[in-house]
Amino acid sequence: MNHDETLAYFETKDYYGLGADSFNFFSQGVLPCLSASSSSDPTDYKVILSSPCSIAFAPDGNGGIYNSLSSSGMLKKMKEEGVVSVHCFSVDNVLVKPADPTFIGFCMSIGADVGNKVLWKASPEEKIGVMATDNKGRSCVVEYSDMCDTDKNLRDKSGGLVYGAGNICNHFYTLEFLERLLGAKGGVDSAVTYHIAKKKIPYFDGNKVVKPETPNGIKLETFIFDVFPFSNKMAVLEVQREEEFAPIKNKDDPNGKVVVADSPTVAKEMICALSKRWILSQAKKKKKKVKAALDNLNYCEVAPTISYEGEGITSEIVEEVLKRQRDGEVSVVFE
Repeated sequence: MNHDETLAYFETKDYYGLGADSFNFFSQGVLPCLSASSSSDPTDYKVILSSPCSIAFAPDGNGGIYNSLSSSGMLKKMKEEGVVSVHCFSVDNVLVKPADPTFIGFCMSIGADVGNKVLWKASPEEKIGVMATDNKGRSCVVEYSDMCDTDKNLRDKSGGLVYGAGNICNHFYTLEFLERLLGAKGGVDSAVTYHIAKKKIPYFDGNKVVKPETPNGIKLETFIFDVFPFSNKMAVLEVQREEEFAPIKNKDDPNGKVVVADSPTVAKEMICALSKRWILSQAKKKKKKVKAALDNLNYCEVAPTISYEGEGITSEIVEEVLKRQRDGEVSVVFE
């Protein structure tokens, strides 16, 4: 639903100097919105209208990527271009490492056809799904909302969470796996589950469009991890939160009085902290001075154009931090 806006954004950025041919865009699918019902009878659900002659649609969830890869011709194009594997991740994570060589190398070195990055949950209440195995012994992800309180809080003998390997939507696939998945009988529809999300959905009541104040219907969503059980060999790599996970899911407090989890402010703080650690690691004999200078900075950022994961931090960057302190500056961005 924001396809045109995405294209326009890349155009205004001149495709970051890489050229339009370096990028491929394809759209997500949609599914009809249904009226809410307490009944288990599927015939009790009615399609919601957005106008006298239009059905209300909503995006089909991140699991819709599989059908979109096929219907858009993108899977075929990747094969023709010699692509053997892909890295797929959530757009809201500002600390993600695109095409991470460690992750991709790990998956390929053990012959995995699907891989998943995880991090250990901060608490049982953290709203992320977890890695598990299903009743057939296959790798899967159980979404947070599908877990009972007992399972969320279950601990092992050492006191750690039994279900603590949190899913952060950071996945690896071989092209062969995607082809097999989409070429199977029934296609990907036989692999994914339709999950129900109760939402406030505008509807046409026969006279006008009504915007409800409480949830009145359901949106059907598919999850990208629903296909994990169909992997022949699954790889799972645990990473550190402070290095790889800073999602933006919530708005900042408009009054600026409360720190909101998973907000832009928290994400910027995590970028700043990581950048400072990178610079300090290269300070060598000036660590105390550099640490003091970094501590005085309200914000510090090393852009991906300078460093991917801490490499390329030169002595000039370290000296620039010291200079900024002498000049009384409180913010610095290296790009």
